[in-house]
This record gives sequence, C-alpha cells and structure tokens, in this order.
Amino acid sequence: MNTWLDISPESDFSIHNLPYGVFSTPSRRPRVGVAIGDQIIDLAAVAMRGYFQSLSIELEILEQPSLNAFIQLGKPTWQAVRKRLTDWLTQTDSPLQHFRKECFVAQSEAKMHLPLEIGDYTDFYASEAHATNVGTMFRGKENALMPNWKHMPIAYHGRASSIVVSGTDIHRPKGQIMPKDSDQPIFSPTQSLDFELEIAAVVGKDSELGSSLRPEEMEDYIFGFVLFNDWSARDIQRWEYVPLGPFLGKNFASSISPWIVPLEALEPFQVDGSEQQPEPLPYLQTSDNCNFDITLEVAIQPEGESEAVVSRTNFRNMYWSVGQMLAHHTVNGCNMRVGDLLASGTISGNEPSSYGSLLELSWNGERPLKINANQMRTYLEDGDTVTLRGCAEKEDIRVSFGEVRTKILPSL
Repeated sequence: MNTWLDISPESDFSIHNLPYGVFSTPSRRPRVGVAIGDQIIDLAAVAMRGYFQSLSIELEILEQPSLNAFIQLGKPTWQAVRKRLTDWLTQTDSPLQHFRKECFVAQSEAKMHLPLEIGDYTDFYASEAHATNVGTMFRGKENALMPNWKHMPIAYHGRASSIVVSGTDIHRPKGQIMPKDSDQPIFSPTQSLDFELEIAAVVGKDSELGSSLRPEEMEDYIFGFVLFNDWSARDIQRWEYVPLGPFLGKNFASSISPWIVPLEALEPFQVDGSEQQPEPLPYLQTSDNCNFDITLEVAIQPEGESEAVVSRTNFRNMYWSVGQMLAHHTVNGCNMRVGDLLASGTISGNEPSSYGSLLELSWNGERPLKINANQMRTYLEDGDTVTLRGCAEKEDIRVSFGEVRTKILPSL
C-alpha cells in the first residue's frame, strides 16, 4: 500500500502498522491518537468533523486519557476504524488530506502518556531458554527446569500501579539484601539492578467470572501488544522470593512502550510455535501459527556515552504462546478485563548474544559484559539508559513497536 504522506522506509510506523496511543500537546489535553510516520492522527479531531459518526463512536471516548473506553467498543469497531484510516491514508481525496493541519500532530511536539488504565498485570515465565539459564545458575543443569515447567505456563501476579510509560526515569530501589558470607540481612539500594526484555499482550475484551477461554480465542480477546521492561532487583529478589515468589524485587517499576501495536497488524508475522514435549493437557493444545516473528533488541547507554546493543533475540522462540497463557490464566474461572496485561516473561534465545537480561548476559555477575572500550557491566549502574526495541519485517511490510527508553537514577 502507498500513502500520500511522506514516510521514510525506515519509519517505525508504516501504513501497515497504525498503532494506538494517548498523547497531549500544550493545546490538546490527553486523547487517543494513531501513529503514522512521524505524525499522530488525532482521532478526536477526526470525530469532531463527523467522520466516525456512522461507527457510533462518541467524541468523549476519543478524548479520554486512556484507551480503555475505545477498546471496550469491541473488535468490529477497532477493525472499522483501522480500515477507514487505511483508506483515508491511501486516497488523496480524503478527510485526512483535507484537514491535515487540524487532524495531524507532529510526534516531536507531542507528549506520550501511559496508554491504558491497567487493572491487573500478570508476568509469565514462558521462554525455555531463559528458564533453563536461570535454573542452571541456581540449581545446576540437571535440575534447570522445575517439574511443572513444560506442563503449564508459569506466572505470578505483578503490580499494575507502578507500570510507567517510556521516558519515565526510575530510581534505584531499596530493600533487604542478604550479603554473601553473612547470616544477617542489610537494608540497602540494590546492587543488582536488571532489565528484562518482554512483550505484553493487552486484553481487549472482558470475560465472565467462572468461564474458561481456549488458546484460539486469543484473536478475540487480545487488542494488541507493547514492549515491556520488567525491571528486577536481583539481590532483593533472591533474599525474599522463597516461598511466595517476587515482591519488592519486582514491584518498584515496569516500563512499557507508548504505542500499542494492534493484533491485526501482526497477523502477517504469525508463525508456528515451539514443539512441545510432553504434549500439553487438552485445554492447552493449540494449532499452528500461534507465535509471532518479532525481532527484539536491548541497548545500554552509559551516562555521557553512546549506546551499545547488548542483546538481539526473537519473540518467535517462546515455548508457551500468548493463546496458551490466556487459556491457562482463565482455566480456573479467573476473569479477564479490558486493559489487563499479560507479559511474556524474559525473552531469550539459545545463543549468549540473545539473552534477554543481564542476569544471563553476565551469568549472575561471573562474566562481566563489555559495553564499550571503557565500560563493563554485570548489572546496571546509575545514569545508564536502557532501550528496548522491536520490529517485524516481511517483504515490503514493516511493523515496529518503537522503543521503551528508561534512565536509571540514584536511589532516593
């Protein structure tokens, strides 16, 4: 498809993408927008001129500071809006062409906001390579995976209130740490601050309490995807996680990309999932094309220096698919709500260069990672900026997530 807009071939936001977000400017309060090239389409401005009237979308829904009300309208509405925007962007005689000044905002002039009101957030542990690496470090190669790992998608419930949008700096968290060669904990800022490269699915439809979903219903219940950085304080986590799992080592912050890439934009990139042995129980069995071919990378930029890419991997390598996560999450009757997030857990490949956390890249601090000629890292230092990026490409179709960029500030 060709558009009358001047869009660079390297743009994160091609005509094939059209992700949703929430933005504001000095003259426009937070509202719903769609990214195209280096511009944002102000959907409220479009609706104000009557061009969504036949879709029965009330103007106030597009003037909300979150996408929840728009998502609640349902999949037929999302699809209709996407088709209408695509048509208008490819037809020169269209409302968007006639009202460019009123309906478009330069991304450089806009402030991006957290795009959702997130009620609940669940973090899975769905990468076999990551789970194997972590298990090998702490239990040895023979016992790397726990007995339940290949029978169900393992997860824990995270903290939704501390999820922040890209560009929000975070302070180094504090907590109890058990020093090596000691039997008494201390209270200290973490010395093992880590990133986790993840993708999170955005729930787009409420399910009923007591009902269970099937893996194939993912296409009806997932609105889209964001990049997700699940920050981790490894030393705090190590001391607290037995017997109930992560708490202060995880809940201080998670960062997401401001643009939600619609599921429909990623359909050309669906691929077969990993071979699963033993065969999952019937409620988890799924068909082909259940994973997504999305290339991912992580870069670290020390204060005052250029960034260095430290990891490259792919979302297609996940052992458990998003549909299986959704099915397992609801098999006991747990209900989903619009705006909930299902995060993948750290995405790692089989090669050291494809590991999705510093815990793995430095092998728990035993193998310092070279950032540049002057800098080595086992874990993150104050002043470091971490950037996650993701992109799916196939022939002439490019769909990118943009980035999640976060700077680490000293502990308060």
